[in-house]
Amino acid sequence: MMNTPFLSAQGAAILVSRHGLSRCIRGMHDAIAHDFKRWEQFEKSARLATHSAEGVIEIMPISDGQTYGFKYVNGHPNNHRHELPTVMAFGVLASVQTGLPQFISELTLITALRTAATSVLAASHLAKPGARSMALIGNGAQSEFQAVAFHEALGIDRFYLYDTDLFATERLTHHLNELGFHVTRCKSVAQAVARADVITTATAAKTRAHVLTRDMLRPGVHINAIGGDCPGKTELHPDVLGNARVFVEYEPQTRIEGDIQQMPSDFPVIQLWEVLTGFALGRTHADQITVFDSVGFALEDFSALRYMHELAEEKGELEYMSLIPHMSNPKNLYGLISKAECA
Repeated sequence: MMNTPFLSAQGAAILVSRHGLSRCIRGMHDAIAHDFKRWEQFEKSARLATHSAEGVIEIMPISDGQTYGFKYVNGHPNNHRHELPTVMAFGVLASVQTGLPQFISELTLITALRTAATSVLAASHLAKPGARSMALIGNGAQSEFQAVAFHEALGIDRFYLYDTDLFATERLTHHLNELGFHVTRCKSVAQAVARADVITTATAAKTRAHVLTRDMLRPGVHINAIGGDCPGKTELHPDVLGNARVFVEYEPQTRIEGDIQQMPSDFPVIQLWEVLTGFALGRTHADQITVFDSVGFALEDFSALRYMHELAEEKGELEYMSLIPHMSNPKNLYGLISKAECA
């Protein structure tokens, strides 16, 4: 009974492959929407981040009073030089009543799915009706998931791609062509966004960049800004934000890490939960520019872990690990040593 349910990286990949990527993203979308709508039940805090010249390592905790969850995650833009992902993660769900871990899972792959699911959740309320084209600026590990999610949920059927890394764009083009999507490779950001109804920025460089400027944008475009996610890292020129209706996940965290870190402390933003529960309006007119300044929030990982735990249990894909010692006398921790010697 002390064995802890575990979903490995390989197990998660098999589970997503067998259940279907689109179905998994849709399931996470529904789980995230459900939890955002009970926002007030959660004990929330900004993530704890340890920064270095090479990147950042973060712990992201949250609790709804019954279940506690956290994610360990890094962000190291130059990890490709070490043949490692830019982002690597794992997560835990535990009982608030006892502290006993109830589920441990890889979150490197699952983070990509939950980010796409959250992006679509926001865009379904913020993008203009009838949006059919999307620019993907930054063609790294997140880009295929964004394309699949927006195609399935919003009917996006044309994609404009740009990245300074031509090999990344080549890989993405190949995968989207395999899926039957209409793809145009572009020579600049301006060319990619010129005909886009939705723009996703997912760049990796840890700099105060202005990937998008106001003069590039069409009236009514929705910007899904997911690359600016730590202090000192941005993607949008302040003029873009100043001329847009801006939405965030958890305001105290986004003020520090998001694109709005460039703006005054009283710059107005709307939290996503307010739109989902009807406390605030999303898009208010067709020509309005909307921005989802998404940095990733612990609630989304909590929802994704909950969804994957239930799915893995249903499909019989859980493994188990001996993480917590089993003792007939819980006060006799020392006795584990002598027991191990006899084994």
